[in-house]
Amino acid sequence: MPDRHTLAETERAMTDHVSALSLDFKAAHALSSLFRAANAVRQELTNRVLRKYDLTWTGFVVLWVVWIWDGMETRHVADSADISKATLTGVVKTLESRGLILREGDEDDRRLVRLRLTKAGIRRMEQIYPEFNAVESELIAGLTDRKVASFTNTLRELVTHVEGESAPS
Repeated sequence: MPDRHTLAETERAMTDHVSALSLDFKAAHALSSLFRAANAVRQELTNRVLRKYDLTWTGFVVLWVVWIWDGMETRHVADSADISKATLTGVVKTLESRGLILREGDEDDRRLVRLRLTKAGIRRMEQIYPEFNAVESELIAGLTDRKVASFTNTLRELVTHVEGESAPS
Protein backbone atom coordinates (compact mmCIF):
# COMPACT_ATOMS: atom_id res chain seq x y z
CA MET A 1 0.00 0.00 0.00
CA PRO A 2 1.56 3.32 -1.04
CA ASP A 3 2.04 6.15 1.45
CA ARG A 4 0.53 8.69 -0.97
CA HIS A 5 -3.08 8.06 -1.94
CA THR A 6 -5.29 9.61 -4.58
CA LEU A 7 -8.01 12.00 -3.50
CA ALA A 8 -10.68 9.39 -4.35
CA GLU A 9 -8.87 6.71 -2.29
CA THR A 10 -8.60 9.09 0.65
CA GLU A 11 -12.29 10.00 0.47
CA ARG A 12 -13.27 6.30 0.34
CA ALA A 13 -11.01 5.44 3.28
CA MET A 14 -12.36 8.34 5.32
CA THR A 15 -15.96 7.40 4.53
CA ASP A 16 -15.31 3.72 5.40
CA HIS A 17 -13.44 4.60 8.58
CA VAL A 18 -16.08 6.92 10.02
CA SER A 19 -19.24 5.61 8.33
CA ALA A 20 -20.80 4.75 11.71
CA LEU A 21 -20.68 8.40 12.73
CA SER A 22 -23.38 10.85 11.76
CA LEU A 23 -21.37 13.11 9.44
CA ASP A 24 -21.93 15.41 6.49
CA PHE A 25 -19.73 13.60 3.98
CA LYS A 26 -20.39 16.14 1.22
CA ALA A 27 -18.96 18.88 3.43
CA ALA A 28 -16.03 16.71 4.52
CA HIS A 29 -15.17 15.74 0.94
CA ALA A 30 -15.52 19.29 -0.37
CA LEU A 31 -13.32 20.86 2.28
CA SER A 32 -10.75 18.05 2.37
CA SER A 33 -10.47 18.48 -1.43
CA LEU A 34 -10.02 22.22 -0.96
CA PHE A 35 -7.37 21.64 1.72
CA ARG A 36 -5.51 19.12 -0.42
CA ALA A 37 -5.68 21.38 -3.49
CA ALA A 38 -4.41 24.37 -1.51
CA ASN A 39 -1.51 22.34 -0.12
CA ALA A 40 -0.63 20.94 -3.55
CA VAL A 41 -0.66 24.41 -5.15
CA ARG A 42 1.35 25.90 -2.30
CA GLN A 43 3.96 23.12 -2.56
CA GLU A 44 4.19 23.48 -6.35
CA LEU A 45 4.68 27.26 -6.15
CA THR A 46 7.21 26.88 -3.34
CA ASN A 47 9.21 24.26 -5.24
CA ARG A 48 9.10 25.93 -8.64
CA VAL A 49 9.38 29.61 -7.73
CA LEU A 50 10.01 30.55 -4.11
CA ARG A 51 12.78 28.08 -3.27
CA LYS A 52 15.17 29.56 -5.83
CA TYR A 53 14.75 32.95 -4.11
CA ASP A 54 15.26 31.33 -0.69
CA LEU A 55 11.76 32.37 0.39
CA THR A 56 9.27 30.46 2.46
CA TRP A 57 5.57 30.61 1.63
CA THR A 58 4.99 32.82 4.67
CA GLY A 59 7.87 35.13 3.73
CA PHE A 60 6.43 35.51 0.24
CA VAL A 61 2.93 36.22 1.57
CA VAL A 62 4.29 38.93 3.90
CA LEU A 63 6.23 40.54 1.04
CA TRP A 64 3.19 40.31 -1.25
CA VAL A 65 0.80 41.90 1.29
CA VAL A 66 3.19 44.77 2.04
CA TRP A 67 3.91 45.19 -1.69
CA ILE A 68 0.30 45.37 -2.92
CA TRP A 69 -0.74 47.77 -0.14
CA ASP A 70 2.41 49.90 -0.49
CA GLY A 71 3.22 49.44 3.20
CA MET A 72 1.09 48.43 6.14
CA GLU A 73 1.02 48.39 9.93
CA THR A 74 2.40 45.14 11.37
CA ARG A 75 -0.82 44.01 13.07
CA HIS A 76 -2.67 44.34 9.75
CA VAL A 77 0.09 42.46 7.91
CA ALA A 78 -0.20 39.59 10.40
CA ASP A 79 -3.97 39.56 9.96
CA SER A 80 -3.78 39.72 6.15
CA ALA A 81 -1.16 36.96 6.03
CA ASP A 82 -3.17 34.92 8.55
CA ILE A 83 -0.20 34.50 10.89
CA SER A 84 0.45 35.45 14.51
CA LYS A 85 2.28 38.65 15.40
CA ALA A 86 5.04 36.47 16.89
CA THR A 87 5.46 34.60 13.60
CA LEU A 88 5.46 37.90 11.72
CA THR A 89 8.27 39.19 13.95
CA GLY A 90 10.52 36.28 12.95
CA VAL A 91 9.64 36.53 9.27
CA VAL A 92 10.26 40.30 9.25
CA LYS A 93 13.65 39.85 10.95
CA THR A 94 14.67 37.45 8.19
CA LEU A 95 13.35 39.67 5.38
CA GLU A 96 14.93 42.73 7.00
CA SER A 97 18.32 41.00 7.25
CA ARG A 98 18.09 40.32 3.51
CA GLY A 99 17.40 43.99 2.79
CA LEU A 100 13.87 43.35 1.47
CA ILE A 101 11.70 45.06 4.08
CA LEU A 102 11.93 47.99 6.50
CA ARG A 103 10.22 48.68 9.81
CA GLU A 104 9.21 52.26 10.45
CA GLY A 105 7.85 53.67 13.69
CA ASP A 106 4.63 55.68 13.51
CA GLU A 107 5.26 59.38 14.11
CA ASP A 108 2.06 59.84 16.11
CA ASP A 109 2.05 56.57 18.06
CA ARG A 110 5.43 54.99 18.79
CA ARG A 111 3.75 51.67 19.66
CA LEU A 112 2.73 51.21 16.03
CA VAL A 113 5.16 49.88 13.44
CA ARG A 114 4.65 50.02 9.69
CA LEU A 115 6.35 47.76 7.20
CA ARG A 116 7.35 48.74 3.70
CA LEU A 117 9.46 47.14 1.03
CA THR A 118 12.91 48.46 0.28
CA LYS A 119 13.83 49.20 -3.33
CA ALA A 120 15.46 45.75 -3.39
CA GLY A 121 12.25 44.25 -2.00
CA ILE A 122 10.17 45.92 -4.70
CA ARG A 123 12.56 44.69 -7.40
CA ARG A 124 12.43 41.18 -5.92
CA MET A 125 8.62 41.12 -6.01
CA GLU A 126 8.62 42.51 -9.56
CA GLN A 127 10.94 39.62 -10.45
CA ILE A 128 9.16 36.86 -8.52
CA TYR A 129 5.52 37.66 -9.13
CA PRO A 130 5.49 37.17 -12.93
CA GLU A 131 7.12 33.74 -12.42
CA PHE A 132 4.65 32.95 -9.64
CA ASN A 133 1.72 33.95 -11.84
CA ALA A 134 3.05 31.90 -14.78
CA VAL A 135 2.92 28.80 -12.58
CA GLU A 136 -0.55 29.80 -11.37
CA SER A 137 -1.61 29.95 -15.03
CA GLU A 138 -0.13 26.51 -15.72
CA LEU A 139 -1.92 25.03 -12.73
CA ILE A 140 -5.36 26.08 -13.97
CA ALA A 141 -4.63 25.55 -17.68
CA GLY A 142 -6.74 22.38 -17.76
CA LEU A 143 -9.87 24.29 -16.76
CA THR A 144 -12.10 26.25 -19.11
CA ASP A 145 -12.53 29.98 -18.52
CA ARG A 146 -16.09 29.26 -17.41
CA LYS A 147 -14.90 26.70 -14.82
CA VAL A 148 -12.22 29.09 -13.53
CA ALA A 149 -14.82 31.86 -13.13
CA SER A 150 -17.24 29.49 -11.39
CA PHE A 151 -14.48 28.11 -9.15
CA THR A 152 -13.35 31.63 -8.23
CA ASN A 153 -16.89 32.72 -7.41
CA THR A 154 -17.51 29.61 -5.30
CA LEU A 155 -14.31 30.21 -3.33
CA ARG A 156 -15.22 33.87 -2.83
CA GLU A 157 -18.64 32.82 -1.51
CA LEU A 158 -17.01 30.36 0.90
CA VAL A 159 -14.53 32.95 2.17
CA THR A 160 -17.31 35.51 2.55
CA HIS A 161 -19.41 33.02 4.51
CA VAL A 162 -16.55 31.89 6.77
CA GLU A 163 -15.22 35.40 7.40
CA GLY A 164 -18.72 36.82 7.78
CA GLU A 165 -18.18 39.59 5.24
CA SER A 166 -20.77 41.08 2.96
CA ALA A 167 -20.62 39.54 -0.50
CA PRO A 168 -18.50 41.37 -3.10
CA SER A 169 -20.52 43.08 -5.81
